[in-house]
Amino acid sequence: MREDVVPAHRAVLVIPGSGGCWHLPHQLFAADAARLRGAQLHHVSWRGEVPTAPEARGPWAAEQIAAALRGLPRPLIIASSLGTVAAGLAADQGLPAIWITPLLHRPEVVEGLRRASAPCLLIGGTADSSWRPGLARELSPHVFEADGADHGLRVSGPLARSAAVLGDLATAVENFLDRVLWLDERR
Repeated sequence: MREDVVPAHRAVLVIPGSGGCWHLPHQLFAADAARLRGAQLHHVSWRGEVPTAPEARGPWAAEQIAAALRGLPRPLIIASSLGTVAAGLAADQGLPAIWITPLLHRPEVVEGLRRASAPCLLIGGTADSSWRPGLARELSPHVFEADGADHGLRVSGPLARSAAVLGDLATAVENFLDRVLWLDERR
């Protein structure tokens, strides 16, 4: 994309999973696709330890994500796993998102996705216990599903198979950004 046609207002909030690593390949590729299209990246770094009780993790993460959203000009959210508890915040603010391995087994994530008014891309693997293929397609017309991929979007067998999933994921993200999200801004 030519630099003179990249809007100055593109912001992206990158939210990690419970491990706190936003630089895992699947999330790094998604963030790089936005960066290469002129977006300014902002990263959430978890403060404190992730709560051990599963029911406490969502509110703990949502509070930190809400704080990170303050002051950002309508960002695109790129979130992985635990970071997908931001679905309700995104819906409340009408923010577009790329949800990587969303926690579709958690009611608050599904409820947020159901209320979404902005486009979102859902990315998951069929071997991930959090992924619900039918539900994902019900929640968004934009779905990338990797056959046999686990919650880390890895597949069994030679590493080249997992690398191929990353390549396909990168293409899906680029297509979502270019053909859905930022289509009207490219002239």
